Amino acid sequence: MTKITSLLMVIIAAVVAVLGGRAISAQDKYALQVPGGLAFAEFRGYEGWPVIAISENGGKIAVIMGNSVMIDAYKEGVPGNGKPFPDGARMAKIHWIPKKQETYPGQPMVPGTQHDVDFMVKDSKRFADSGGWGYAEFEYDAASDTFKPGTLDDHPPQANDAKCGFACHTIVQTRDYVFTEYGHR
Repeated sequence: MTKITSLLMVIIAAVVAVLGGRAISAQDKYALQVPGGLAFAEFRGYEGWPVIAISENGGKIAVIMGNSVMIDAYKEGVPGNGKPFPDGARMAKIHWIPKKQETYPGQPMVPGTQHDVDFMVKDSKRFADSGGWGYAEFEYDAASDTFKPGTLDDHPPQANDAKCGFACHTIVQTRDYVFTEYGHR
């Protein structure tokens, strides 16, 4: 074996070891859970759910999506018709730090670095003491490409349990604790 062939084999082995190590160390976000409550895995596939609405709040832009149970309820007029969302309704809200898209006409603000993802699920038995809804918030760290359950140190603070959003959502109790309106299409 020539020196070049040996050196090439060592380099290839090192690259495979590094890349293999990265793949092994990649976070499985679906293994995360809010203590005493919702697991990320309960929202598997949320990235492909239909959009309910978009929003801008507190310097972040967001897209709010819903599973088919949530979307069907909205289409039937919930919560404006006075009916509650059915058990099984799920929402996901992804927040990003906006960035200006310099190369697009008008230089619009578009999603930049992800900030977090919030989840809500209607389960009137499991979450009877929080209006029938369970909540979760997972902070995203771009440097490590990982998520972690929200804590009291986050902005806004998260109680780090399945009821973390309940206090905030009580002001929309008459809308079955849901802020988001389904935009006309």
